[in-house]
Amino acid sequence: MPTNRPFVLSIAGFDPSAGAGVLADIKTFEQHKVYGLSVLTANTIQTESHFSSIQWVAIEQVLESILVLFEKYKIETVKIGIVPSIEYLKAIVDLIKKQSPTTKIVWDTVLTSSTSFNFLAIQDRIALVEILRKIDLITPNYNEILVLGSNAAPINSIINQLTSHCAVLLKGGHNQNELGIDYLHTKDRFFRLSPKIDTIYEKHGSGCVLSAAITANLALGHDLLQSCKKAKDYIEQFLLSNPSLLGNHHA
Repeated sequence: MPTNRPFVLSIAGFDPSAGAGVLADIKTFEQHKVYGLSVLTANTIQTESHFSSIQWVAIEQVLESILVLFEKYKIETVKIGIVPSIEYLKAIVDLIKKQSPTTKIVWDTVLTSSTSFNFLAIQDRIALVEILRKIDLITPNYNEILVLGSNAAPINSIINQLTSHCAVLLKGGHNQNELGIDYLHTKDRFFRLSPKIDTIYEKHGSGCVLSAAITANLALGHDLLQSCKKAKDYIEQFLLSNPSLLGNHHA
């Protein structure tokens, strides 16, 4: 058992292309010198450019796997990726907090795939609020945050709603007015995270990699703002790594 690296856990789907999901998370964790553990929520059939199908893992199996890992390891941070329902997500978050109240949780709010496959619809907003109160950070893009809001509210109102429960990193990859500019919102402050590069190559799984990098940096002891800044530096190098949709990981 490694004694010089913090343990982090990815709870997410399996992507055979390794561009997204637990394989991408583990690559990111390794580059950050944290020890990555993983639990699958789904098996997918896909490539970086085509999504064919998905088979969800029964929640009972997911919870059993989480329990076994928390009984064995001191897990500092957890990243959660694709889930099929709010009830499924709630069961995962509740178990984590029951086993380890101090473990930090990052939820990468993947509602659709980069190939336009829908994963999760937000229907029970009361349950969503209960979940957000136990999460440290969510990482929606501009399309996802509109789904997380209610009553077709403007983005600023949605952010105010969400940050009363947890921090929000609003990713700028889908904002044509401020492309690549991320905003970290906490309960009473916000921070503008500007890109350091002008030109990038689009990548499958970039959201997974960013949230995994934040999760790793939190486990290494950095505060939320520094973790987001360091993760942004990491993702920019990932996006620049080559012209294809599958990126290379570099420390």
